[in-house]
Amino acid sequence: MKKKVWIVVIAVVIITAAVIVYFATRPEEPALVPNGPPSNNNQNNHKPVIYLYPEEPTDVTVILNFSGVLDVTYPAYHDGWNVMAYPDGTIINHRDGREYSYLFWEGRCEAKYDFSAGFIVKGGDMVEFLQEKLSFMGLLPKEYNEFIVYWLPLMQDNAYNFVTFQGQAYTDTAELIITPAPDSILRVFMTFVSLDEPFEIEEQVLSPFIRIGFTVVEWGGCEIR
Repeated sequence: MKKKVWIVVIAVVIITAAVIVYFATRPEEPALVPNGPPSNNNQNNHKPVIYLYPEEPTDVTVILNFSGVLDVTYPAYHDGWNVMAYPDGTIINHRDGREYSYLFWEGRCEAKYDFSAGFIVKGGDMVEFLQEKLSFMGLLPKEYNEFIVYWLPLMQDNAYNFVTFQGQAYTDTAELIITPAPDSILRVFMTFVSLDEPFEIEEQVLSPFIRIGFTVVEWGGCEIR
């Protein structure tokens, strides 16, 4: 009888030790950025649009030097966009003769973004947040409304969003060469991460934009996963 008891005890000890070893050595599940900003290396989908506002009807060429792969362009990108641009933002694409409101592209690349500062925003507060910040940075209602319509469905149902507006980290990845050269250019590019819980981060300082002469405005963004 005692022998059977010792066999049971030994079996329990072996099983318990095995369970402890398993949980101690199994790989951790990836966290959804609960304690800080994301890694600097991410495969991203960029989705920018470009508005052209010359002071008079102007033939404009826009070349995009993108450090990645273009998946979608509209109108079609053929080593550049060649268009007639009008002061109200209307664009006539020379290749097909059709009218467009802006130039659109989407692509993928390995980008190194700056996550040192930003904003933690509840999903339910995204409309007010984007209206305020995009307006402050210089987007007109038509422009920031189109931005919000595009990105809000991806953000409003998240518990929180970590939002950062990128500067040189983005423009170095997607260089624009525009002829004739614009007098002023605004490039607003948002990165965001869906969060289950907020974390402490320095609030990003944004700058307003003044439109002078031939103005080019771009907005875009990507979700960091």
